[in-house]
Amino acid sequence: MPELPDVEAYLAALRPRIVGARLERIRLANPFILRSVDPPAAEVSGRAVTGLRRLGKRLVIALEDELFVVLHLMIAGRLHWRAAGAKTPGKIGLAAFDFSTGTLVLTEAGTKRRAALHLVRGEAALKEHDPGGLEVHEIGLGAFGEALRAESHTVKRVLTDPGVFSGIGNAYSDEILHAARLSPVKLTQKLTDEEIARLFEATRLTLREWTQRLRDEAAEQFPEHVTAFRNGMAVHGRFGQPCPACGAPIQRIVHAENEINYCAPCQTGGRLLADRALSRLLKQDWPRTLEEMEERRRR
Repeated sequence: MPELPDVEAYLAALRPRIVGARLERIRLANPFILRSVDPPAAEVSGRAVTGLRRLGKRLVIALEDELFVVLHLMIAGRLHWRAAGAKTPGKIGLAAFDFSTGTLVLTEAGTKRRAALHLVRGEAALKEHDPGGLEVHEIGLGAFGEALRAESHTVKRVLTDPGVFSGIGNAYSDEILHAARLSPVKLTQKLTDEEIARLFEATRLTLREWTQRLRDEAAEQFPEHVTAFRNGMAVHGRFGQPCPACGAPIQRIVHAENEINYCAPCQTGGRLLADRALSRLLKQDWPRTLEEMEERRRR
């Protein structure tokens, strides 16, 4: 799932391409991608783009008269910038957004269709799409610690909860926890003040560095290779490979649709996280699906 750095890279690439341009029409290759009925797609046609923003992991295109296009890419949704009028590709094409400057194509790999498009009228309605998580670059250490300790869950779970922190998912939470030298399954209410301070700095630094790195990689080109598995990551997607800090093999735990990647010497005092007690903990603490995690904020 594209996370905060990936969405920010998309936004940086889109701003010079579409802000000030007209959204001439939306072509739906798969009608189920559109999850709203008001305003209708025809009403947003011909509107100028006034800005772009991020709501958690959602990308928002602001149009004239307080109309908004909200894209939630979920796991496999991806964006592609093409010449004006470009066709949507075969089985993976979901929609095309024709601007006066070119066409933005939305695709989704795999058989499940999770990506979503909402057309929204007004700022009040737009707020309903905000998961409500805190932006870590906009808060201080105190607010960060309060959010962590509000409930007793594993630190991995809380970091990836969209209702607690904005834009952090499975991939970058692994990187954050490795940078902070913290066990992903430590309970948040058992974190010391020093550990919270370490996690706060690691969270801000990891997200800032990866956001800048992805922007630099794209440069003036559109980011076409958005993935959760990137060269240069310390632990995520590197099961069995050497930890860049200590050389020990990276470990992995898979539970439902979630995955934990970690270094035992760096994060857990050398202990492998693989026992029945852990399995029970994860079963109780983690949602079974990504959709369940996304819906948690509404409960």
